Amino acid sequence: MLDLLKKSWAAKDIRRKIIFTLVILGIFRLVSHIPLPGVNPEVLKRAFSGNPFFGLFDLFSGGAFRNLSIVSLGLNPYINASIIIQLLTMVYPALEELSKEGEFGREKINQYTRLLSLPLTLLQSYATYYLLSSQGFIGRLSPLSLITLTVSLTAGSIFLMWLGEVLTDNGIGNGISLIIFAGIAAQFPTSLGQALLATTGEGATNILVFALLGGVVVAGVVFVNEAVRQVRVEYARRSRSGTNLGTQSSYLPLRVNQAGVIPIIFAISLVLLPSLLAQFLRGAGNPKLLEVSNLLLKLFSPNSPYYSLLYFFLVVVFTYFYTAVTFNPEKIADEIKRYGGFIPGVRPGKSTSDYLAYILQRITLAGAVFLGLMAILPTLGQNLTQVTAFSLGGTSILIVVSVVLETLKQVKAQVDTRSYEEFLK
Repeated sequence: MLDLLKKSWAAKDIRRKIIFTLVILGIFRLVSHIPLPGVNPEVLKRAFSGNPFFGLFDLFSGGAFRNLSIVSLGLNPYINASIIIQLLTMVYPALEELSKEGEFGREKINQYTRLLSLPLTLLQSYATYYLLSSQGFIGRLSPLSLITLTVSLTAGSIFLMWLGEVLTDNGIGNGISLIIFAGIAAQFPTSLGQALLATTGEGATNILVFALLGGVVVAGVVFVNEAVRQVRVEYARRSRSGTNLGTQSSYLPLRVNQAGVIPIIFAISLVLLPSLLAQFLRGAGNPKLLEVSNLLLKLFSPNSPYYSLLYFFLVVVFTYFYTAVTFNPEKIADEIKRYGGFIPGVRPGKSTSDYLAYILQRITLAGAVFLGLMAILPTLGQNLTQVTAFSLGGTSILIVVSVVLETLKQVKAQVDTRSYEEFLK
């Protein structure tokens, strides 16, 4: 990897892209500390005390939500819009056909994603204000102040979306992913420093165990993220006269982690609903509702086994669901048959579709269990090491490692392309 970094830095065009990427990420970190007008960030510190719902938003905003900065929403509206458009592409024929039209189709779908992001950002801006004000973390605002708050949050989120697209066009890697990566990675040093200050004696040993566990987790993420099942496909070769020249082998890669981190995002949105509902019931002032609120908080607190079991189950279910939506065995089987291909020992058509579905179900089970374990990893890590000041977030590690691997692949591809061009001169 060091050799790859040296070669990429030695190439002038690649070095320029790397510097541009670092500058854009620096701008993102700068604006994440600009507070919203009329809001005191200090009153929000107690909102994050054991509140996983707020912690999720803070994760994807890179700590900006904790500071209640102008980019507190981060790229959450854009991510939600992308997921919605992707799901609609699978069920809406017009969007599906548009996705097959190459660069033009991708540009149109990106435009639809941007347009959908705007109303989602406005809605989420007001929802953020309503949630914080209903819990007493910020006071009631006047109509003008509320409009200012909503517009500021919306402008900050749209600005981040623009930064991500500029970074994609002129930098290294996917701009949206890199901004999310920078926000998550920026929180690691602070959390680690707090953990080191809070531990002495036996706590130092637990920190070492925690670090070793983190290394194992990173290695596991790399292994599963890169794991694929290669399905051999044979294609008949024919000459212009129609003579059969034999077959040509190819491979259909089926990823173990086909769904990525999206099932975890879906699952945590549902598993946190009981806790969020309990907080609303607590403020109702009714004794019966207060009992229900206490029961929900007890059963679905982050350290509760019921919370972990429900979280794990939902991640597995959503992994199968999202994989089924994004990967269509019948469509793949039809394309293989259309181009004259076949899987050795399997009939073309429905038999091929059933065979691919069977393989996909087995490898998806491994991917779903892995994602489920990554989702409940913070609870497992804290119970094992007794280190609570630093949370080993499985979701954050999964995102960070995936983005690093993808960025390194793009850097390597650009270095290799430049080497080929120099060889041909």
